[in-house]
Order: sequence, then structure tokens, then C-alpha cells
Amino acid sequence: MASTQTSLSPVDIARTAALASRTLKAVSGGDRNAALTAVHDALEKSKSVILEANQKDMEAAQKLVEAGKMRESLAKRLFLSQSKWEGMLEGILEVRDLEDPVGKVTLATRLDDGLDLYRLTCPIGVLLVIFEARPEVIANITALALKSGNAVILKGGRESTNSFAAIARVVSEALATTTIPPGAVQLVETREDVSALLDQDQYIDLVIPRGGNELVRHIKENTKIPVMGHADGLCAIYVHHDADESKAVKVVLDSKTDYPAACNAVETLLVHESTAATVLPKIASALLEAGVSLRCDSLSKAALQSSTLDAAKKVILQDSTEEDYNTEFLELTLAVKVVSGLDEAVLHINAYSSGHTDAILTESKEDAESFMNRVDSAGVYWNASTRFADGFRYGFGTEVGISTNKIHARGPVGLEGLTIHKYQLRGHGQAASDYGAGKKSYLHQTIENVEI
Repeated sequence: MASTQTSLSPVDIARTAALASRTLKAVSGGDRNAALTAVHDALEKSKSVILEANQKDMEAAQKLVEAGKMRESLAKRLFLSQSKWEGMLEGILEVRDLEDPVGKVTLATRLDDGLDLYRLTCPIGVLLVIFEARPEVIANITALALKSGNAVILKGGRESTNSFAAIARVVSEALATTTIPPGAVQLVETREDVSALLDQDQYIDLVIPRGGNELVRHIKENTKIPVMGHADGLCAIYVHHDADESKAVKVVLDSKTDYPAACNAVETLLVHESTAATVLPKIASALLEAGVSLRCDSLSKAALQSSTLDAAKKVILQDSTEEDYNTEFLELTLAVKVVSGLDEAVLHINAYSSGHTDAILTESKEDAESFMNRVDSAGVYWNASTRFADGFRYGFGTEVGISTNKIHARGPVGLEGLTIHKYQLRGHGQAASDYGAGKKSYLHQTIENVEI
């Protein structure tokens, strides 16, 4: 079977994936697309079984939340809602219908007559993807891995055991009917397997963790395999002195409340000192009305206390601590701070941000460009919600995760981030010693209308 929950040892799992990846590279784009169609159709037919399994996970998670052993935000990520279900299925088809990312010529140079150099995209090889809670990730990653020609080993969190098993079973049965080679998609269940897999740098080419700070840091500290991901989604929005009031209220409210448990939800609100008594009260009122807890520095709290904000809302304002500006709340809590201007806002963000996504609200193109050029994050936005930081919204079909690393892939990582390149040199018996002083010279001409 192409996909299976395996009883193999971690070394054998990794070795099997490596062998499968070599075969998978030769599977045509049409066959890879057919496999995604098979997975989509099988999941659609098995909806009731999968949602029933997810409900069991939710019931178990709720007990842990009530016992104080699980954060509410993690439980929310676990829930396979109708919108998530539809997004999961739609994402598979979106990926299927994207252009084949494998074998694209990105450079073609004639070094000499009959000596042509090509740079082509190719799969990375074997991916190890470790994720917490979100059961839909299994289908998302399977789609991206197969479309890009990569073998993948998947490990879900123990909190999603039932959902994980149900989806895995469906994916396994679907891929068994296709030309995808055995071992191309493997699913492991135990933490012990993960620890051992992190040692398999001989076979595994890239680790992609999708989870909280603790998970990502643990993986980075315990493997020699390259790791792509982000430890935190500590996003900030800066309200400049000329920010449009209606835009500011709408964007900040959406960034915080659309899905508070998401890594692209805003966690820090910075406001220009001149807006503290004007725009900030309007933003604060909308946030408090939506149930958001505001942790304010002394200047923002004083401005809100002296504003026309309802007395009942003023009472529930909280004092912030230094740690609040370095915290990914993942819930309806927001840290607020007054800054003197653009320079201080940029300094704060570069000091505290996790490099995920940060935004400015301003009507000045010049100031917006300055902010976006100077803030060192994977995503920098002008007058737009941080919630747009998403592979599906970017048109990638879905995403394998969001990378804050400064490597070939940064921001939402779709198919392009799961390919690298190789150089092909096509000659007719030339030797490097044929070229040099007093010998032949290189042409280094761009080849037009490439056909290989």
C-alpha cells in the first residue's frame, strides 16, 4: 500500500520512505493528480465516520480542558468544523489543479555549442511532518507532498488519535488503488517513533513541525535534519498617526477575533501616541464588545480611562507586563502599547516579533513602504488583516506550514517551498580542460524557447 499506519521500526520507516521517494520522482504529474482525486473522493464518502472519530477526540479534549491539562486554544484547533472539513477537501482539489511544480526549467544557458546547462525543479525527497491537534493536516500534507513528488512521514498529536486514525485509514485505502509507490505516505503514532526518526538524517531530508513553541524548539534541539517552521506566531499591528478609523477597527478586530487560536492572529497592538485618545478608544470598544481582554501599558490605559469608553469597559482594562509583549496568547487577549511613531514601532516589532506577520495601518504610502521594508518578518502588510497569512488565501491551494526561517521557503509554504532544484548539463564529450587561457571560451548564452 502507498499509505499505511506502520509497525516498522523507525529506521525501516525512514529507509522505506527514502526508497519510495526515488520511485515517486518518476511518477507522472497526471498519476499524482489522479491520486489526489482518489484521496478527495474517499474522504468525501467517509465524512460521517471521520467526524464521529473527531467528536470522540473533542470529548476527551474537553475533559482535559476542564481538568486544566489542556489549553482551550489547543482544543479549538482539534475541532474538525464544517468549514475546516470543506476547506480540507477544497484544498486537496486546489493543490491537484495547480501547475506541476516538478521539472520546471528555471534557467537555461548555452556554455558552448553542444554544451547546455539547465536548472530544473525537483522534489526535496523525504519529509517528516509532526503536528499537533489539527486532524485536517493529514490530508493537506498528503496532497502537497504527493503533488510535489515528495515522500512523507506523518505524526499527529495524541490528542487527535481517533481523528488521525480515521483519516489515515481512508487515505491509505485510497492511495492503494493508485500508482503511488508503497511507503510514499507513512503514518506513525508514538513519541518514541518521532525521537528515533529525528536521528535518521541519512534518509529524511526535511522536518516540518506544526505546533506550539515547545514542540518546535524540542525538534530543533534534537535533530541534525534541517527544520522548516516557526516556533511562535507573535504578530503585531501598528496604528499610525494617519490611520483611517473605520479601517483600523475592522482590520484589528478581524486580526484578533476571526480565529484567535491561529498562528496569524494578532497578539500585540501598537498605536501612535496621537491616536491614543481618538482611534484607540474605537478599536478598544469593538474588541471589548467581542470579549477580548486588553492588557495595556500605562499610556494606553490612561488614554482609554479618560476617553468616552463605557464605564463598564474601563473597569475590565488590565495592566500589561513586559512578558505580555512577548506572548503568543492564542486566545481573546491582546497586549496594547503606545509608541512615539514609526521608528519606535519598527524597533518594538523587530525586538519582539517572531518574524511571522506584522501590519501597519496608515494612509501614507511612503510610511507603509518604510514599515514593510524595515520590519524583518516573513509577511508585512499594509492596511490588511494578519489573518491573510495563509497558503490557501495566497493561492497555494493549501500549505504545509508557515516558515519564519531565512531559507529557500519563507512565509506560507506551498508546493514551491517543497521543491528545490538540480542542474543538468548536456554535452557531447567535452572536458573542462578544453577551456581556459589560449583555449576555447565559454559562450554563456541564454537559451530561448527551452525544450528538453
